[in-house]
Formats: sequence, C-alpha cells, structure tokens
Amino acid sequence: MENYLVTAIQKLKPNAEFSYTDNDYSTIKWIKLEGTAPTQSEIDAAIEQVKADEITKAVAKAAEKAALLDRLGITEDEARLLLG
Repeated sequence: MENYLVTAIQKLKPNAEFSYTDNDYSTIKWIKLEGTAPTQSEIDAAIEQVKADEITKAVAKAAEKAALLDRLGITEDEARLLLG
C-alpha cells in the first residue's frame, strides 16, 4: 500500500527531508525544509489529488489494455493463456 502522507509531502515539498510516526501529520519532524511547512489541510488536499491521479492512471491503463485486446481480436482470458 502506498504511503500517501510521504507522497503528498513529496508533491508539495520535493526537496524536504522529514521523519514521522504512524502516518500522523502531528508527528512530522522537518529535517530540511525550504519555506514553510505545509498545513494539515494542504497535505490532506495533496493526498486526495494523489489518489485521484492513481484512479485516472488505472482507468487509462485499463482502457489501453482493452483497446489492445480489441485490436488483437482476443479476450483477456485468451491473452492470459498466451502469456502463460
């Protein structure tokens, strides 16, 4: 499972270095931080964006897979059989 807290912080502050405990915002200790620390609200919004991006990527991947199978004229089960 992805650690959304880390991913969100990296999205907001790509050069930051930090430690934390139990995926808890209140435990974040900033080791290196340029500018101000993101707020809980900013991190929560970034987490939601990361999750939305994951869904978008998964939907796009599924559509690409379906299009490829359609072009090949085979079903997903047939593709699995071919790939072993």
